[in-house]
Amino acid sequence: MTQTDIIIIGAGPGGYRAAEYSAKNGLKVVIFEADRMGGTCLNVGCIPTKSFARNAEIIQTLKDSEAFGLNDLEYQFDFHKVIQRKDEVISSLRSGIETLLSHPNITLVKAEAQFRDAHTVTAEGENYTAPHIIVATGSVPKTLRLEQPVRRRVLDSSDLLSLDHLPQSLCIIGAGVIGMEFASIFNAFGTQVTVVEFLKECLPMLDSDIAKRLRKSLEKQGVTFHLQSRVTAITDEGVVFTDKKGKVVTVEAEEVLMAVGRAPRVFDHFNRAGFDYSERTGVAVDEHLQTTQPHIYAIGDANGRQMLAHAAEMQAIHAVNQIIGKSDDIRFDIMPSAIFTLPEAACVGLSEDRCKEQGIDHVCKKSFWRANGKALAMNESEGMLKLIASPQGEILGCHAYGSHSADLIQEVSALMCRHTTVEQLAHIIHIHPTLSEILQSAAET
Repeated sequence: MTQTDIIIIGAGPGGYRAAEYSAKNGLKVVIFEADRMGGTCLNVGCIPTKSFARNAEIIQTLKDSEAFGLNDLEYQFDFHKVIQRKDEVISSLRSGIETLLSHPNITLVKAEAQFRDAHTVTAEGENYTAPHIIVATGSVPKTLRLEQPVRRRVLDSSDLLSLDHLPQSLCIIGAGVIGMEFASIFNAFGTQVTVVEFLKECLPMLDSDIAKRLRKSLEKQGVTFHLQSRVTAITDEGVVFTDKKGKVVTVEAEEVLMAVGRAPRVFDHFNRAGFDYSERTGVAVDEHLQTTQPHIYAIGDANGRQMLAHAAEMQAIHAVNQIIGKSDDIRFDIMPSAIFTLPEAACVGLSEDRCKEQGIDHVCKKSFWRANGKALAMNESEGMLKLIASPQGEILGCHAYGSHSADLIQEVSALMCRHTTVEQLAHIIHIHPTLSEILQSAAET
């Protein structure tokens, strides 16, 4: 029996961050990973898709080359090199995580760990025990339950990132973050992309005005959308759905991507630990990430609360702080997120839609990329920002689409965490010329 201070199951962003932070605070850690270091984010999520997105961004810029004085530009696109570069990026970062976990206080066990009881896990025939356990098992792709059997191969995001060829056509089921990013990327690569979405608009986490404008931008680039459409079958011919008018439509496509979200990864052996969980919502936790067994914590996608890598990392820090008795000021109610389409989008806090739904008094301030000097100099005039505030000036949220939206939203997140008012924001000097002036302009309206 191996004894340690903390056991961590899973070496994704939450798991390896918890291990690193625990070790720095003098705790002995055993961390288990049955697959590859870095979890979903590094291997089949954030990093590979952003690697693809960078290729797409360069291609998109080349399409506008004449605006930069590059006339009659020709190039050949090698999709295999895109895959190769993506794999090299992943390999480099994975090596970095293994180096991180080589800390003398950390023992990395590359094997599947299963609960034996509430204080013990077993892996490869050996038992490990600790007074505190952190579950960081991540998530898995969701799929639709269709009445008719699927008669062809359907890809998930992991499959699409590992294709050995560039498809001529791609039908994406789902217009959430995953679906929209892949739609933007493969459209830029030259694939004919169609998106089928059940809801009225794409990206429901975004302000509907922003989401609509982003979708219209992608439509201008060549992506076809079918909103308010229910998929009924996936056949050899393509994706069959009923559109908003009740008409049955079939979209023919070389490849089909199922992008209807992700679900927490839970296991039957969790029963032996005695904490509450479900396949749909994940491991039940309180505000301090403690399960119904208080010495067991669940962080990241496993608890289903905020399926973002940066949320997992900060949950890891908070969970360890609870274990070592250290207070922190982490605001999980202020969680920025970004969608790396072309142009990208990002948000934090309440949207105008949510304020109206909840009856919250608010004012909405807008500004546009087309009025910003740096944006025009970059040839990036497409974009809008909405700053939502209370009548007293408290910042309630900010939603935007346009070049470097994520950077602007990150500034708003920092200001919200420090209770900065709109008036105070307007009085903060911003460098000229920068895109950050878009935010300042909104505050001044």
